[in-house]
Amino acid sequence: MSLGIADGKSQMEKCLAHLKTEFSKLRVGRASVAMIDSVVVDAYGSNMSLKEVAALSTPDAKTLTVQPWDPSLIGGIEKAILAANLGLTPINDGKLIRINMPPLTEDRRKEFVKTIKTHGEDARVALRNVRRQLVDGAKAQKEAGDLTEDGVRRAQDEAQKLTDQFVKEVDKLVEAKSEEVMSL
Repeated sequence: MSLGIADGKSQMEKCLAHLKTEFSKLRVGRASVAMIDSVVVDAYGSNMSLKEVAALSTPDAKTLTVQPWDPSLIGGIEKAILAANLGLTPINDGKLIRINMPPLTEDRRKEFVKTIKTHGEDARVALRNVRRQLVDGAKAQKEAGDLTEDGVRRAQDEAQKLTDQFVKEVDKLVEAKSEEVMSL
């Protein structure tokens, strides 16, 4: 069963990495290209991510710049950023798009905390699903005669310990991100 636990741990680490990625996309005071790099732009007859059609940079903590590789796409990029509903307003000067980060209001901060908690709960659900897969795998091994009742119980205990460890990590990330948002 140790192989299954190793696979489970790997899947749980992926859940944690996904949560961190989701947190990096949140606009919380500082400009970050991660907030807009996954915006989908209609370019050349297909949907492409913003980072595939433009250079993204943060000249300072409150500004993002988007410089398209092909200047003819600038209007489409501007529309895509607005359509992404990120609360950002692009400023088009013909060659470059600037995005100034508006200051966060108290209500907006509370909305972010709700979003953070939602992402945290989604991560916890994913972790519990991995645990369930591990337990089901152990039970299937018992059915096949590869594992004893004690082996199944040990596997369940290991899966629960692993899940508890990762849930604590998720709770720490959610708490830290929530404090960061409220203290900006």
